[in-house]
Amino acid sequence: MNADTVALLTLILAGGSLAPRRALARSRPTLASAINAGPVAWRQAGCSAAQQKRLAAPDHALLETGLDWLQRPDHHLLALDDPRFPPLLHDIPEPPLALFIHGDPSRLWLPAVAVVGSRSPTPSGRALAAEFSRAFAQAGMAVVSGLAAGIDAAAHQAVLEVAGVTVAVIGNGPDSVYPPHHRRLQASVAALGAVASEYPPGTPARPAYFPARNRLVAGLSLVTVVIEAANRSGALITARLAAEAGREVCALPGSVRNPRAAGCHRLIRDGAALVETPDEVLALVAPALAHSLPALQKHLHAPTEQGRRAHLPASLASEPDYQNLWKALDHDPTPMDSLITRCGLTAARLSSMLLAMELAGIVVCEHGRYCRNPGFPTSTASLTQAEGQ
Repeated sequence: MNADTVALLTLILAGGSLAPRRALARSRPTLASAINAGPVAWRQAGCSAAQQKRLAAPDHALLETGLDWLQRPDHHLLALDDPRFPPLLHDIPEPPLALFIHGDPSRLWLPAVAVVGSRSPTPSGRALAAEFSRAFAQAGMAVVSGLAAGIDAAAHQAVLEVAGVTVAVIGNGPDSVYPPHHRRLQASVAALGAVASEYPPGTPARPAYFPARNRLVAGLSLVTVVIEAANRSGALITARLAAEAGREVCALPGSVRNPRAAGCHRLIRDGAALVETPDEVLALVAPALAHSLPALQKHLHAPTEQGRRAHLPASLASEPDYQNLWKALDHDPTPMDSLITRCGLTAARLSSMLLAMELAGIVVCEHGRYCRNPGFPTSTASLTQAEGQ
């Protein structure tokens, strides 16, 4: 394991406020040199006495646990400056130092909707979470949630059932499962999507970690949908954090006699969009995509600017909708309305597909019109072949 990985784990295990640890990481050319700079540099970065103590004498048992976890297949540690780090998290008020990811890190780049709500939903609430999540997955969106009991679990499970992409953000180390009976669900999410945590292996679930987890759920998503939430609910924290990050917030109304709907009604009174169907949520996605695209391109270093290309997953490149869209595109810029007519797709579905293809360097957007990137293969067969490599 290289020295910077050990240094990053040491910095994570120091705990405490994120700001001084980020400052310390930026204070030297490498993370290893920042850790090795010693107490004077640590104090200059603003590290507390407790953080300095842990930097000087890290918990070697936890350090070894983290290093062992990283040796296993599909286990990743992405620092904030890693090019694979999900770009939307750069824009939240408190981005994590790093993410531990079990699964495919590229899943965290897909345009996503967060689905959150009560841990003890009504049967109707659980069914709505499944219905909405399936619709989002079938529209080409990833579904993000927190792997908690209730609405979260229903959302993840529904997406898995239609072979969609779902991302679980957890409030414990990636080597543990909370609640314990979600072990099989967590493994399935990791196999087909990704499980992400800012907490190192060996960290148990603690109540204080879940609000912090919620900011990542909101931060990874363009839109947050709340389905059944009481007035004192973690889902309301997620909604507030989403709004603070400049993201759309939606809530489903419920019966006035259902205490689990009270939080949703409160959100609606405070300005959240009232939605009754998945299509109403997806209608909000297109403008959200347009708003977030410049930031996504900036952090990706799009190929038109830096000569680098991201990779559209082969599973997307081989989908009929993507092949049809590729055929509908030309070397001359085409407006969105024309592409909708040619492809027979909704604006929300088409926007999410174009974003994925634009980030992959396949498509170029010029003044709101889309065309093929001249540097990319010109046949649909070569599109599938190139992206499947």
